[in-house]
Amino acid sequence: MTADTADILKVEGLTKTFGGLSANEDVSFSAPRGAICGLIGPNGAGKSTLFKALLGVHKPDRGRIIFDGIDITDISQQKRCRLGLCCTFQISESFSELSILEAVMVGAYSRTSSRAKARTDALVAIGEVGLTDLAHLRYSELNVFQRKKAELATALATNPKLLLLDELFAGCSLHEIAELIDLIGALNQRLGTTFIIVEHVLHVIMSLCSKVIVLESGRILEIGTPAEISTSPVVLAAYLGEDYDVDEHQKFGR
Repeated sequence: MTADTADILKVEGLTKTFGGLSANEDVSFSAPRGAICGLIGPNGAGKSTLFKALLGVHKPDRGRIIFDGIDITDISQQKRCRLGLCCTFQISESFSELSILEAVMVGAYSRTSSRAKARTDALVAIGEVGLTDLAHLRYSELNVFQRKKAELATALATNPKLLLLDELFAGCSLHEIAELIDLIGALNQRLGTTFIIVEHVLHVIMSLCSKVIVLESGRILEIGTPAEISTSPVVLAAYLGEDYDVDEHQKFGR
């Protein structure tokens, strides 16, 4: 596979076990370059384990991860970041007394050792998410929604080719979710960044994604478009139980 192929990410037969329990079992899928993909599944399906394997936090027991034409299965988290694979950072207490600008510069330093360049890149990323006027505020002064946007800016400052969003929308109001949906869509179009989104707010997945990967019990249950996934009997059964009815079916697709 070469870097000019249609898929920026290809996962082949990825398996990860913990104490004999398979968190991911023979997981294979691809992410088209420039697309927004969704990764969904019931609680305990293995979504977080898969994200951590992609980022290099967990080393797979079997399988390969090909990113932008390079086999990254055995390389470090830092090298993956420099290649352009990043995840939205979880809110950290260590950021609490940093300003937004300082926190986003942490992401920019993955690409440069120059303080001036890191500051410039951080300001660009902060502007992308609409927080320029708040750049001087400390993390501890931000509300949840502002922290989500600052977290996104920190990831953008690494100049990612593929950005993994781990429940970025959690804890947001309906209005804030709508704003984030517009923001992610705009970033995808303007920057060409590929996104893979783990999210329990299914409206987000249905609104943004062109491809959805469904996990259940660590295995791929189904892959398809949002329309295909939202009407799939096996997916509906996984979420709603074997005795789902038509009304519940319709709720899922909303």
